[in-house]
Amino acid sequence: MDSLLQNLIGHTVHMVGIGGISMSGLSEILLSLGINVTGSDINYSPNVERLKMKNVPISLIQEPSNITNQKLVVYTAAMPYNHPELEAARSKGIPVISRAELLGEIMKMYEYSIAISGTHGKTTTTSMISSCLIEAEKDPAVHIGGILDSIGGTTRIGKSGYFVTEACEYKDSFLKFRPYVGVVLNIEPDHLDYFRDIEHIQLSFSCFADQIQQKGFFVGNADDERVSLIMKKLGRRAVSYGLTSPEANWTARKITFDDNGFASFSVVHNKKNLFRLKLGIPGLHNVSNSLACFAVCHLLDIPVDIVKKTLARFKSPRRRFEHKGVVDGIRVVDDYAHHPTEIVATLKAAKSCTHGKILCVFQPHTYSRTSELMEQFSKAFAFADRVYITDIYAAREKNTGKVDASNLVKNINSVTNNAVYIASFNDIVNRLIQDSSPGDLILTMGAGNVDQIGNMFLQEKKIRAVG
Repeated sequence: MDSLLQNLIGHTVHMVGIGGISMSGLSEILLSLGINVTGSDINYSPNVERLKMKNVPISLIQEPSNITNQKLVVYTAAMPYNHPELEAARSKGIPVISRAELLGEIMKMYEYSIAISGTHGKTTTTSMISSCLIEAEKDPAVHIGGILDSIGGTTRIGKSGYFVTEACEYKDSFLKFRPYVGVVLNIEPDHLDYFRDIEHIQLSFSCFADQIQQKGFFVGNADDERVSLIMKKLGRRAVSYGLTSPEANWTARKITFDDNGFASFSVVHNKKNLFRLKLGIPGLHNVSNSLACFAVCHLLDIPVDIVKKTLARFKSPRRRFEHKGVVDGIRVVDDYAHHPTEIVATLKAAKSCTHGKILCVFQPHTYSRTSELMEQFSKAFAFADRVYITDIYAAREKNTGKVDASNLVKNINSVTNNAVYIASFNDIVNRLIQDSSPGDLILTMGAGNVDQIGNMFLQEKKIRAVG
């Protein structure tokens, strides 16, 4: 075990923002190592509740008094430098590190650490690879940015030399990692509240690739021009995958889709046809994600038959085209998509599995993303019949008044003329009830709390049916 973690055994680590997807999972890993944990958050959540059940003291008021005699304080990238708990820790001489630094230290414990990065698809691809390693009885530790029912949450405590995790580029977080296998799924503009432009983002991913161990491997999407450029300049072993690139080591041929939008395709490795595979999740983007999974698992000596069997029955993490229910012949699906490219991919998947209207409810995520990617957002909803835009979910940001949801509606309507702004979730539900018919698909999208609308719709429809 690395010296930092070794020195923490029997001591206490304080997690600022402990309710977050990653922070709560890391807390569970620390507990498994014999390290005590305290935490704070401003919201009560299922993650907080789960940790409280493990007797973790958690304060829902973030204040200096929460910092007592802890050995280390960990914070998320969303926390400002002058956060009161961080200032209290520094004043007491307690070391303060970021969430990414802690994750990087944990990764050092494992001989085979696999880090999956990219603007889109990280959670699904990480879940695919993790599921294959579990099926192959490799007993991996897993840390993902979503809830995967097959592991009972966001984190799996393994007892082997394998560790699988997402690697987020925000604020260069993934540069704290030294993975054995580093994966880049795609590189696009995002997080422009931190990155200057796409060249800055490209540089960050290039630095991530340079962090891969010399004995390790880079796995990249050959269909993505920016990823391909990194592969060509990289001074270590690389394996590629892709749907269109003639240079890809792993590819798919003869792709077809059934009425659910599930793809069947021939898996091809170095121009050799291996077998046909049918996925149980929709969309062309998931064919690409599955190829990344094949590439990584092959490097880890996982038999392709195990990968095939696992992917054939693989179910996505929650909020990744998650079926919420059907009422009066109307299907409700929720997805985490909050970037224009993700929106297009999700709507395409929806289009392939419904013969009725697609009624899309979108909650923009952060003011900076909405503003910086406004042109891309305006073109992203062409596959939807109607789009209901609600207020921007601020997340870590403050409203400066420069952009709001009505700006987004105006720009969408200048292209596809299918959007309307509705602030209240209750009003959106009432409008959906008015606009929907049997055979339609209601799709809620966004990284905030927009998923509540699907549940509200299903419940309201049932109440009205009884009444």
